[in-house]
Amino acid sequence: MTHDCLFCRIARGDLPAHVVHEDDEVVAFLDLHPIRPGHTLVIPKAHHVWFEDIPAPLAARVMACSQTLSHRMKRIYGVERVAMFFTGIHVPHAHAHVVPMHHVHDVSSQAYLADGPDGYSVPPQLDPERMAAIARDLAQG
Repeated sequence: MTHDCLFCRIARGDLPAHVVHEDDEVVAFLDLHPIRPGHTLVIPKAHHVWFEDIPAPLAARVMACSQTLSHRMKRIYGVERVAMFFTGIHVPHAHAHVVPMHHVHDVSSQAYLADGPDGYSVPPQLDPERMAAIARDLAQG
């Protein structure tokens, strides 16, 4: 972990997050600006800037956690599909996004696309009570 990395600070417990899963190597928590309610980030606790640098066994742990969350999201939200993708554009710590897809464009957000290739509008944040309820549902499975 690094001292000032936002996600390392969350993994250490130095910053609050709506955690839905945590084990010795991986932590999953709700995205503060979700594409859809339930949008969860799954990160290795060890600091890796790029997803291709995550050791294969650790990457498998991230994938397994993402699959578990996907099954829960399908049940909780009644969706047919859940997306899982790595980005790392805004926080230089490899992280997977797990997003319940209610619409075909949920992971190619029209809000993002409207800003053009060099723009970025922050999606709205959910109220804290709703975030806490979503986190409880996803954590309990």
